[in-house]
Amino acid sequence: MITQVDHIGIAVQDLEDAMTLYRTLFQVADFHREQVADQGVDIASFQLGEVRIELTAPLHAESPIAKFIEKRGEGIHHVAFRSDAITSDLAGLASNGIRLINEQPQRGAHEMLIAFLHPKSTGGVLMELCSEDG
Repeated sequence: MITQVDHIGIAVQDLEDAMTLYRTLFQVADFHREQVADQGVDIASFQLGEVRIELTAPLHAESPIAKFIEKRGEGIHHVAFRSDAITSDLAGLASNGIRLINEQPQRGAHEMLIAFLHPKSTGGVLMELCSEDG
């Protein structure tokens, strides 16, 4: 079951510049940093209340984030929702006609399982489901 908003993903070209901006905006003391090579991204995230903000920069020109920035510019990339049963949630969404980018969960940042829903079937919003387990 989808239980809450987990994080908001923001596409940025330069992670260090973005961290400086968000440090100023929200007085962020510490960022969680990690690279997810399979996704081609470098991430800096921080908690803001109950929601994590995830600044995501491309590691290379073929990264989906690089392509997003090239096409749309920097800004909100996706909204992620926490799932306590990601595999069954994906199956249920697919059976109800929601187009899945990832039919099976894969490893993402924060050691979470993740899967994206296609924005053509979610009102133009790229959505991600994430779960600590399957």
